[in-house]
Amino acid sequence: MPIQRHTPLYHFIAPRYWPIWLGIGIMRCIVLLPYRWQTVIGTALGRLACRLARKRRRIASINLQLCFPSLSQAQQQQLLRQHFEALGMLIIEMGISWWASPKRLNKLVRIEGLENLHQALALGKGVILLIAHFTTAEIGGQALGLHVPFHFMHRRNENPLIAAIMEHGRKKTDEEMIAHDDIRTMMRVLKQGYAVWYAPDQNYRHKGSLMTPFFGVPAPTNSATARLASASGAPVVSYYTHRLEDGSGYHLTIQPALKHFPSGDIEADTRRINAVIESQVREQIAEYLWVHQRFKARDPGEKDIYAR
Repeated sequence: MPIQRHTPLYHFIAPRYWPIWLGIGIMRCIVLLPYRWQTVIGTALGRLACRLARKRRRIASINLQLCFPSLSQAQQQQLLRQHFEALGMLIIEMGISWWASPKRLNKLVRIEGLENLHQALALGKGVILLIAHFTTAEIGGQALGLHVPFHFMHRRNENPLIAAIMEHGRKKTDEEMIAHDDIRTMMRVLKQGYAVWYAPDQNYRHKGSLMTPFFGVPAPTNSATARLASASGAPVVSYYTHRLEDGSGYHLTIQPALKHFPSGDIEADTRRINAVIESQVREQIAEYLWVHQRFKARDPGEKDIYAR
């Protein structure tokens, strides 16, 4: 499968797309507001979603109970509310990422450790840019792309208009979009010396899946990070973005390339990747994507903890 090309937006003028266009128009208007107003709107959207999205609220609640059993029920419920507020901000941040000026993005997102990425790229073997599914991933990725353009591996949205808008917005900074399962193109891009955005932390039940602890809970995990690093020779550099507590913007941290990785032990390497992500999540628990069914059973015969 080749690198994905962008669909012109004028292809989506049919009436069935009009509600989406209305939502996009509102998002574009919100982008014009001061950031502190945007946080108020995003937080309010998240609180509303927490009331209405019962299924997702239940999934997030189960995940938090599994991963943080030492927390009291009141603490877990507080994290749940904060998580949905973070999801509300994600919607606002998507608009900021796609349509705000580069100057505004640079002002909002403070980057630490950019030298770590430059040092890894200087090796000439490309970089596997390891990212977890934080609610801040979109705005962090766009801000980082202003300094170091990279290719973006993603799973295309099922709605073609939303997919096209996302791809047009991300194209502002990213080099090209690569389908999440297009390993051949990813390898080619790495060999050309580019960085590739890669997020392996969601439930994975295909070939190469390992049951690896995530916060002490066995989870079907993609073991491909070590395999890709071994095959390409590309260093693995992890980064994450957190919202600043004072509400002034974001802090993006780029960590040094993983040392002695891969080790040759796939299971140990996969556990290490999970440990890296865990350490990032612990810094701001509510901002991780807890509404995803991370611990869904790998085999059909196993008990599904999310089933009612």
